[in-house]
Amino acid sequence: MKILRKFYPKKYKESTYVIDFKKYYEKGFRGILFDVDNTLVPHGAPADERAIELFENLREMGFKTCLISNNKEPRVKSFADVVKSDYIYDAHKPSRKSYMKAFDKMGTDKKNTMFVGDQIFTDVFGANRVGMYTILVKPIHPKEEIQIVLKRYLEKIVLASYKRDNKRRCQ
Repeated sequence: MKILRKFYPKKYKESTYVIDFKKYYEKGFRGILFDVDNTLVPHGAPADERAIELFENLREMGFKTCLISNNKEPRVKSFADVVKSDYIYDAHKPSRKSYMKAFDKMGTDKKNTMFVGDQIFTDVFGANRVGMYTILVKPIHPKEEIQIVLKRYLEKIVLASYKRDNKRRCQ
């Protein structure tokens, strides 16, 4: 269905931690926006060794990073401080404003910045509205707030359509 395409990510991956970021750097990407909860760690969890190592590696490659979350500042700032990243809290995703603010913080633009997140209707849709490259990842942990659980049912419909369209394009 054409109407669902505005929610499609460019790529769909098992995890943030399997993305070949070096390949994206070689293609010209210089900035990465990340959602936090269920994209980098389970919902509400602090930054772990895997997340810290990822951000260290991204900095070594030359990437600028920014966390962009609908969460409150204490949650996002504490995570950002540990992984040493810029951040935007209370982002009101899928509103475009915070994505644009992130570009300013990182000194990047929509053409050389990607977004990595676990939710279609906030993360991917918001980034698509700005015209960014989007990567949807599977949620790290099934335990989520009730409003997110309800959205996951609708996401299944979008993902089924996305997979059907991709299969047709690959044939």
